[in-house]
Parts: sequence; structure tokens; C-alpha cells
Amino acid sequence: MSKSLIIAPQWIGDAVMTEPLLRRLHARGEQLTVGALPWVAPVYRAMPQVAEVIEFPFAHGGLQFKARRMLAKRMAGQFDTAYVCPNSLKSALLPFLASIPKRVGYLGEARVGLLTHRLKNPPKNQRPPMVAFYSALSGEVNLDADRPQLQMPAAEVDRALAELGLERGGYYVFAPGAEYGPAKRWPARHFSELAQTLDRPVLLLGSGKEAALCEEIAAPVNAVQAGKCLNLAGKTTLVQALCAIAAAHSVVSNDSGLMHVAAALGVPQVAIFGSSSPLHTPPLSDKARVLWLKNDPSYQPPLDCSPCFARECPLGHTRCLNDLTAAQVLQNL
Repeated sequence: MSKSLIIAPQWIGDAVMTEPLLRRLHARGEQLTVGALPWVAPVYRAMPQVAEVIEFPFAHGGLQFKARRMLAKRMAGQFDTAYVCPNSLKSALLPFLASIPKRVGYLGEARVGLLTHRLKNPPKNQRPPMVAFYSALSGEVNLDADRPQLQMPAAEVDRALAELGLERGGYYVFAPGAEYGPAKRWPARHFSELAQTLDRPVLLLGSGKEAALCEEIAAPVNAVQAGKCLNLAGKTTLVQALCAIAAAHSVVSNDSGLMHVAAALGVPQVAIFGSSSPLHTPPLSDKARVLWLKNDPSYQPPLDCSPCFARECPLGHTRCLNDLTAAQVLQNL
């Protein structure tokens, strides 16, 4: 059996979108080991086709050549093929230093000599959906039908729910953050208004950086209905967050990593898009409803500025998100 090393992306959403690639490789007989940063590793442990996950000891940013060389020495001779999902030079360095015979990836950051099999990066305005972009590393075509799938063991979900004091289906999950910037975040006041109308408690999930945002959402709701919103941003492990999403009644999120997690777990969800495009990074699930005012013919005047892919609204109004109401989201839950 061929042994393959997957160099994982550093973001949760991108990690989820590599799952169809791994499923294809496993189906053709490759034994898969994933090398991932610690905050992404739990996503790959939710993929049954992955035999092993190696958590990389690298800090965010910097080449860290010495650490990569040391790890490469330990990996030498263990793998036949490496699939390098990120486009950075440093991500291709480890397979090269480990002398893995076949090294597959996209051209980028002057890494021609580091890869043995190179795919051309499509122009930004012609780039396919990200699932197809990653799946193309398998060398196969007709990839548009691929949908990421994650599986959380029932016992692990039950354990996490017990730790968090939750019951299956007894709560909604809000994921109001978006690492990229405020032009991807539905306003906190809209999340608060929506939470007040729901028939179940609301669990707020996110990183520690999003704790203040989640508190801004929870405070006005809890002032009226004590305990209606539970702010767990920065207070859970990623495994606990995955389990909480898996057992939720439904999920409301921006275009973010947790949006892709909910889709891959098959949880009913409403995904809100602002500055980004669901044509490029959609939640790939029959249970997902996408709300994007760009696609709403009744919304006037049309959003000719969307998608701008900016971190902050270049025009200063963020109409694409401000004008999407809590009532509209509620209608789709």
C-alpha cells in the first residue's frame, strides 16, 4: 500500500474542504498521514480515511528551517508521496527535506524545485470552488460534485455534551466570527435580535478573539431572558466545538471555518455571506441555506459592489450585511 503525507492548510475551513481529496486518495489505496498545525488537527481526526495525524510543532509565521529539518529527518523513508495543500514555500519544504519521492502541489512562492509534480495556479478570477481546487491534487477531474464529510463518534459527542451541560438538539449554535474581517460578519445586533426570537437556548462559539463579540450578542438577550445565550467563545477545545455543532438543532454563521464544519457534519444551517461569495466557498450541504443579498432580486438598489472580498467595506456602509434582517434569517431556519 502506498503511503502518503498530506500537508494540511492552516485554517479550519480550508482543512474541511480538503476532505474530498483525502477520500479520493484513500479510495484508490493510499494510506494517509496528515501533518497539521495543532488548531487544525482535530478536523482531520474527524475523517475516518486518515490513518494518523501528526501535529506540527511550528509556530504561526516564519520559516523555522531548523525545526522543519529535524522533523524531516524523522520522516525520511516513511512516505512515497506528499500532497502539499497550501501554496506557501515553507509548506513544501518539509516533504523536500524528507526526500519524499513524489511531491504534488500548486506552483507558488518560488517552490518549483521543491515539488516534483506541479499544477498551475488558475487566475484569481477563474479559480474554481475550493473543494475542487484541492481535489485536483489527486490528478482526477470532474470534481465539482465532491462534498466534505466529517464524522464525530457518538460517544465523543455525548462526552462533550456532558462536559458542556448540553442536550442533543436542545440548542442553536451561533458562530458570529470571521477571521478575515468585519466585512464578513453579520452585525452583533442582528444576532441578538434573532436569538431573542428563538425557541431554544443559543450557544455562541468562536475563538478567544471573538469572546467580546459574542458577549456583545449575549448581553442584551440575557438581560431580558436570563441564560438564553451561553458565550463559550475561547472556552472550548476545537473537539468540543465540533461535538457541540454536531448535536445542535441548527447553526447560524458567517462565511467561516465553523460554517464549513456544520456543512460537513450535515447539520441544518443558515450561512450568511457579505463581502465573500458562496460561488467560491459555499457550505456544501443539502441542509444549508445561503443568504446573500447579492442574489436577492427584490433587494434594491442592487449590490454592484459585491463580492468585494475586502476585510472592511471600501464604501463604508456594509449594506450586504447590515440590510440582511433577523426576520429573513429566521424564515430560513
